[in-house]
Amino acid sequence: MALMEKIASDMKDAMKGGHKLRLETLRTLRAGLLEKQVEKRPSGGMTPEDEIAVLNSALKKRKEASTIYRQNARIDLAEQEEQELAIIQEYLQKQLSQSEIEQLIQQMISTVGARGAKDFGKVMPLVMKELKGKADGKIVQETVKKLLGE
Repeated sequence: MALMEKIASDMKDAMKGGHKLRLETLRTLRAGLLEKQVEKRPSGGMTPEDEIAVLNSALKKRKEASTIYRQNARIDLAEQEEQELAIIQEYLQKQLSQSEIEQLIQQMISTVGARGAKDFGKVMPLVMKELKGKADGKIVQETVKKLLGE
């Protein structure tokens, strides 16, 4: 089942079940996907990578909002953002653990033959290509820097 179809089906279930937060979150995701679809129409339509990019963007927005709300003692709003975050994560691939990320990065470093911080530019693009949608880019970047000794 395509992502748009799954979201539409889940929206119907949320409406029937009276789950307002889930419904609003799914509507927002659907709107983002439709917007991307219109943007990609001249070049032949959306790819699964485009769908993941939309989901990751929504995920990142929720994480940032939650952090800001917590810093400003708005726990109620932070919790709402975190609930939306959990809903969005249902549509993404399972995220890798820190140890799995480190192991994959170590393999890439060995493959490239990176020796230190100066090789960050060689390693990072390969790692992100491999881990796209499987791990948070910020965590990946920090791990690469740590393993290269930056």
